[in-house]
Amino acid sequence: MPEGLPFQLSDYLELVDWTGRAIREDKRGSIAESLPPILTRLNISGKQWQQLTQQFEKQFRCFAGQRSSFEKVRDYFQLSRTPPNLLAT
Repeated sequence: MPEGLPFQLSDYLELVDWTGRAIREDKRGSIAESLPPILTRLNISGKQWQQLTQQFEKQFRCFAGQRSSFEKVRDYFQLSRTPPNLLAT
């Protein structure tokens, strides 16, 4: 199996959005059919989203993710402490 998905990010987001709409309405994670597509709701274009995802560190100068991942970042970059500019999820 190849690494990654064999299609563009915008197509993947559309697939995720479609999947959320296909889930039963009484289940957690469902997306109401009346809601507009995800990028429309975020008020950004596909091009803007692609820039944000491909140049995250350059745009925001920080790391984002689960707190448990920050120690891995620290070790990978051989830092003496965890970076202060973190966005924890």
